[in-house]
Amino acid sequence: MDLGISGRRALIGGASSGLGRASAEALAAEGCRLAIWSRGGDRLAAVAADLQARFRGDVTTIEADAGAPGAATTVAQAALDALGGIDILVLNAGGPPTVDPTATDPAGWAAAFQLLATTPVELATLLLPGMRSRGWGRIVAILSSGVRQPIPDLVYSNAGRGALMAWCKTTARLVAPDGVTVNGVLPGRLSTPRIESLDDGRASRTGQSVEHVRAAHLATIPAGRYGRPEELGAFVAWLASEPASYQTGTFTAIDGGLISGLP
Repeated sequence: MDLGISGRRALIGGASSGLGRASAEALAAEGCRLAIWSRGGDRLAAVAADLQARFRGDVTTIEADAGAPGAATTVAQAALDALGGIDILVLNAGGPPTVDPTATDPAGWAAAFQLLATTPVELATLLLPGMRSRGWGRIVAILSSGVRQPIPDLVYSNAGRGALMAWCKTTARLVAPDGVTVNGVLPGRLSTPRIESLDDGRASRTGQSVEHVRAAHLATIPAGRYGRPEELGAFVAWLASEPASYQTGTFTAIDGGLISGLP
């Protein structure tokens, strides 16, 4: 199926690994010109080289830390300088650390909101005027199943991503008349370095084996397995597509049935 976005300019965060990389691959396969960014310079360069070799498209890299104030301005300016404009914006960043929700602190909250809400909202705010003036744009936020079914030891993530979700829903209604859509995806347990790290951390904290921790999670997933990053990447590409122009303000779980409640 032709998604109608060949030649569109896409900016993808957290693209050095995991879900950001999978999203970049899916958009590159559709013929998009890419600007990919993360704080990992060497890994990011390796991803760019791989994408260029496989898809023969333009790939620009931008090194910045989403947890640092001012990152959004740096990324937006570099992307505009490289591509002349951004049509597709994928908001994605790594997660904050686990924490007992009764033992949080102001510094932890500030860091989580900078990473998961302030930087992505600022970045989208900087790039939205161009999308609206051209009458076409796509914003896709990679969130978490935790915004719908809170994950006990990820309270910083639940709240920070929940704030971004609220911004997306509010903004989607405002910019829809301008041909811009704003949607989110809610990944469950997908096989990424982040999930591996969380499983390892739980095993260490509880004295259980990683295999035991993983088995306990699998028991809660009706599909009976962890997802593949490319399964989420394909849906990100769909939300960025021309045929998805009537879908906005939605938040779709890619979770193998993990979330038990109604949408």
